[in-house]
Amino acid sequence: MGYPGKCKKQYETPRYPWQEEKLEEDANLIKRYGLRNKRELWRAESTLRKYRRVARRLLAKRASGMVSDSTKREIENLLESLKRRGVLELDGELDDILALTVEDFLNRRLQTLVVQKNLASSMRQARQFIVHGHIALNDRRITIPGYMVNRGEESNLDYYPGSPITDEMHPVRPAKVVETGVPVEGSES
Repeated sequence: MGYPGKCKKQYETPRYPWQEEKLEEDANLIKRYGLRNKRELWRAESTLRKYRRVARRLLAKRASGMVSDSTKREIENLLESLKRRGVLELDGELDDILALTVEDFLNRRLQTLVVQKNLASSMRQARQFIVHGHIALNDRRITIPGYMVNRGEESNLDYYPGSPITDEMHPVRPAKVVETGVPVEGSES
């Protein structure tokens, strides 16, 4: 969680923690994305806040006409970083960063992508597979459900080669669904 000599929190807590609307919204996000606690949600919110803050500062510089070479380079680096992470579309601009939501960052978590790629049937099962070491990226075991998967790594997401779940007939594997929406024979859910 950062440089060991400079230990600090990777998230900011809400200023007003007991607002009913915010509590309900947080509960829905936690349930939908299978988060363990609010800290995981706050980390995603803090990351979003950081990128939006930088984007607003760069937009203000561009609007005032104070665009130097370093500012242009900073804009390019920011856009490249978000595109590489898969949060921003490949043709995204600086204005599009302000339209990002927390869901955009939560969709890039390893736990969410395991469910989207049909490697697990639910968020809880995805989290369990990851923590127990059944999921790998580039044939490297990843045991952190909150790992942010880059766009280039997404295609290499699969079961860990040494895991018993690699067997097609394993009972906990989700059913393979073909394009018609009907489960394939021989695979059980």
